[in-house]
Amino acid sequence: MIINTPFDRPTLWQRVQPLFHGFDLPLLLAILIIATIGLTAMYSAGYDNGARFGLQVRNMLLAGLVFFLVAQAPQQRLMSLAVPLYTLGVILLLLTAAFGIDPTNKGARRWLNVGIVIQPSEILKIATPLMAAWWFQRREGRGQTGDIAKAFVLVLVPFLLVAKQPDLGTGLLIFFAGFFVIFFAGLSWKLILPAIALGSVGIIALILAEPTICQPGVDWHVLHGYQKGRVCTLLDPNRDPLGKGFHIIQGMIAIGSGGLTGKGFMQGTQTHLEFIPERTSDFIFAAFAEEFGLAGGCVLLMAYTFLIFRGLVIAYEAPTTFSRLLAGSITMSFFVYAFVNMGMVSGILPVVGVPLPFMSYGGTALVTLGLSLGILMSIARSRRLMQS
Repeated sequence: MIINTPFDRPTLWQRVQPLFHGFDLPLLLAILIIATIGLTAMYSAGYDNGARFGLQVRNMLLAGLVFFLVAQAPQQRLMSLAVPLYTLGVILLLLTAAFGIDPTNKGARRWLNVGIVIQPSEILKIATPLMAAWWFQRREGRGQTGDIAKAFVLVLVPFLLVAKQPDLGTGLLIFFAGFFVIFFAGLSWKLILPAIALGSVGIIALILAEPTICQPGVDWHVLHGYQKGRVCTLLDPNRDPLGKGFHIIQGMIAIGSGGLTGKGFMQGTQTHLEFIPERTSDFIFAAFAEEFGLAGGCVLLMAYTFLIFRGLVIAYEAPTTFSRLLAGSITMSFFVYAFVNMGMVSGILPVVGVPLPFMSYGGTALVTLGLSLGILMSIARSRRLMQS
């Protein structure tokens, strides 16, 4: 007769270890480095608001939990969620168009009260690339013209609904998340290069015509008034230095005053004298650059670059068309978030409400980020488990 002793029982780590089996350690390391930098920056930038740092730690832990749970999901489960999640998101956007509310009183109906107040556009940041990747998987990865055209329809529906709210910034993030799936599915450069050339010509024309078209009373027709204001402020922030241009000007001053090594942790004058608006959210990079300088900014950029590079490697090695396209889209969307946020803070892009990943304060944005990177980890894990 065999008698079990306490020494025969598996330890807690032995029980938990299988849940981490197959995790991509370089990806996990990159996430932990950026999250640590983000919490350090938040502690300094949110020092005057004692509760903000604690709430950000809570948000990080919640995002980490979502990341861990989603990383356990097999690829078949992710594929099965594509159609229902996309359908639910579009239905909620239609309901928002009809019954949406505006708790900010700024004229944008982006929220829906379903017992709790939600922002359905956040769902489409994940659902749109999921749906597009599912579509190409069903078409066996073929990048034929008809398949690409139908995929663009799937992407344009949520983009147009969100842009109508109006929320052009979020709409563009959703569009690019879907566009990257189409790009990796084989979108021809013959279609991309003319669009880039046309956009470049438009930007040059906009810069040259700025003195005329940015005058008060000039209606741009295709853009809302606040969107026109953001573009004109970007072209000439000194047009209204104490109003619409204040954000950009103070952000550039903070970044420039940091110099090579920065003013030191919690020593940022622009930050702690409250010259930087939204210093814990949209403009946290300006607060970080002021205190840690060009050196700290380069470290952060290298961490982002390493994460993006690792994500593209995971996409390249993914075992199925669905996972390859989805991993590529998630990785490039992460790049867009970082580029747009740093660009607007540095004065090279219009100011839009795009958070800096793992740096900016926010609950919904962090949970969405945890969900996205959890999917990326799940894709990496599925390949490793297949090889073991």
